[in-house]
Amino acid sequence: MTSLGPNVRMKKRMIFCIIALSIAGTAVILLRLFQLQMVQAEDLQRLAAQQQMRVTSISSQRGTIRDRNGNILAKSGTVWTVYLSPVDIDNEEERQLIAEGLADILDVTPEFVLEKSRRNTYYEIIKRKIERPLADEITQFLQENKITAVGLEEDYKRYYPYGSLASTVLGFTGMENQGAYGIEAYYDKVLSGTPGRVVSAKNAWGTDMPFKYEKMYEAKDGNDIVLTIDVNIQQFLEKHLEQAVIEHNVQNKAAGVVIDVQTGEILAMSTKPDFDPNTPNQIYDSAVAAQLDEMKTALEGMAEGEAREQAEQEYRTALSEAQFDQWRNKVISDPYEPGSVFKIITASAALEEKTMNLGSAFNCTGNYELLPGVSYNCWKAGGHGHQNFAQALQNSCNPAFIMIGQSLGQERFRKYFEAFGLMETTGVDLPGESGSIYHTEEDFSVVSLASSSFGQTFKVTPLQLITAVSAAFNGGELMQPYVVKQIVDSDGNTVEEKSPVAKRQVISAETSATIASLCESVVSQGSGKNAYIPGYRIGGKTGTSEKLDKQINGEVDKRISSFMGFAPADDPQIAVLIMLDEPYMTNPYGSVIAAPVVKNIMADVLPYLGIEPEFSEAEQKYADVAVPNLNTLKRGEAEAELNSVNLKARFVGEGETVVGQLPQMKEEVPRGSTVILYTDGVTTLEDVEVPDVLGRTSLQANAAILAEGLNIRLDGVADTGQVTQVISQDPAPGTVVKPGTVVTVEIIATDLTD
Repeated sequence: MTSLGPNVRMKKRMIFCIIALSIAGTAVILLRLFQLQMVQAEDLQRLAAQQQMRVTSISSQRGTIRDRNGNILAKSGTVWTVYLSPVDIDNEEERQLIAEGLADILDVTPEFVLEKSRRNTYYEIIKRKIERPLADEITQFLQENKITAVGLEEDYKRYYPYGSLASTVLGFTGMENQGAYGIEAYYDKVLSGTPGRVVSAKNAWGTDMPFKYEKMYEAKDGNDIVLTIDVNIQQFLEKHLEQAVIEHNVQNKAAGVVIDVQTGEILAMSTKPDFDPNTPNQIYDSAVAAQLDEMKTALEGMAEGEAREQAEQEYRTALSEAQFDQWRNKVISDPYEPGSVFKIITASAALEEKTMNLGSAFNCTGNYELLPGVSYNCWKAGGHGHQNFAQALQNSCNPAFIMIGQSLGQERFRKYFEAFGLMETTGVDLPGESGSIYHTEEDFSVVSLASSSFGQTFKVTPLQLITAVSAAFNGGELMQPYVVKQIVDSDGNTVEEKSPVAKRQVISAETSATIASLCESVVSQGSGKNAYIPGYRIGGKTGTSEKLDKQINGEVDKRISSFMGFAPADDPQIAVLIMLDEPYMTNPYGSVIAAPVVKNIMADVLPYLGIEPEFSEAEQKYADVAVPNLNTLKRGEAEAELNSVNLKARFVGEGETVVGQLPQMKEEVPRGSTVILYTDGVTTLEDVEVPDVLGRTSLQANAAILAEGLNIRLDGVADTGQVTQVISQDPAPGTVVKPGTVVTVEIIATDLTD
């Protein structure tokens, strides 16, 4: 029997091992393939897509914001983002070239660029939102040096053509073009649109594959918004509000709002001082900016350590608070005690409930005792004496309004407080609206009712107040205030049209008409005289409230001066509310400093809206007249011509025929003014210097100006015997002018209060 040799056995073993290893290897491979293709397939596909696909974002253009007349208030312009693809840098030499070139053009450090360039990524942002000049420099640099690792990506930047105008309403956007404040934030989804993207494939070396492997998803631009705001009315409001802040040294800002009382449309809204939304992080209040600069300077001189860290934190906190403060829209976010403006609400409720009527009588002795130990003083020493309902409102008599409030009682008073919308936010389409701060039903006592009757011990926002008071004289309807009138898509199609919304009928049309008439008498006969405009029927109410929550040693030394005006009083169209928070002066009453501001705003707005003045016979007596053409007339003829229009003549020269005149023909001058008539062409009067009459009474100003051979126009009406004061004049003191020039002086009555 032949036995197998060692070589044969060894071969068999080797074959067996090879087969076994092959089977085992195949099994492992199959198992691994099963795991990769079946178990981990989705995860691996996702990872592969991430490595093989490059996604580039395409910014959508943010919608434009316009005023009601089509003026652009906010728009987006094209800018560029400079980005770097570190994995596409070929060598260290190119890396250094890129770092130095970008640093030189973009005002960044080479170290910043180098740090970004050493990352294993395809997209690193070097600088955002550069404008065309810099973008052109970057493009030239890349072309000259044949650099492909740096790119420019189109983006958009928000611009506000009118600067600070309506800034607290518009708000602003952040670095990513998202709405950060105001309309920009509230309507962010409407304005922002949908970004697009480009998805492209990459090969094993990380470079883009041909275009057939690329897909683009177009961006969808945002919708445009049309506001109820009118740029011109906004400018009128801001001009006079800003002037009031300066003239009256207002410490805690001023706020103002103009509203269409029939629709609830907000025509203008402002807080001063404010900011420029083009650079919203910059501090625009010079005093606050100086304080922050001092803190920053002190920081730079401190050594590293715990004290410096604490100082840095304090600086950051102070800067943040200052920024938020200048962005704040005081009209909707700051509740305040409205003071006597609120008496319109109390009066409306009492007349509607018939607990009072126009024949109701009050006797104000100067002190009203509500309960033993609880009494209220009248602002007028000795009181107003006997007065009827209309006179109580004209005089803004607190004791009388306590009696009116008591006639309503706590339950009915609260009912009307709520009916006028003062227990809820207005629902205006702006972010950050605050509600009122009012007594709970449990703690609303007889004493609370007394103080509430004349507008103290509770708080409402200016927008809540103007909305509520508008319902008192617009026919009795509480309207929903709003600032967006229309939403339009990028093709010009109307997406949404906002319509006026009447929330409810608060008082009857008859009561409302009575209130409007009573408020007109406040301006024509009462504490609101400084809001009077010849030829216009203005209604309104003064307000001066004490800041009871800021007492020092039991004394109140901080006040809020306000005035609410509307016109025309016989057919109310618009209302204006001005609030000056902490005016720093000796006479801070709303009747003295806030009423003239509303008057000046109305004097600009009413003619702009096409509401023409209608002068009464008494007003016609003082209305301006146009100077006739007197050239070539004889002395007697010229004098007769002037007398026929209630003007006077002053002849200069020895001739008999008029050869020149001042003021010139067709120039408007007050009745009773003197016209200088030159008769020989040789004799002339020297120019004169306008005297300084600021702070003087109307009589003193009249005498000083006429003594210089000038004419005077008194802007403002005061009763004979009232204490008056000139608060402005035009031309300014010291200006050299021709004889006969009209000097316009604005006077106010200073013996008014509330």
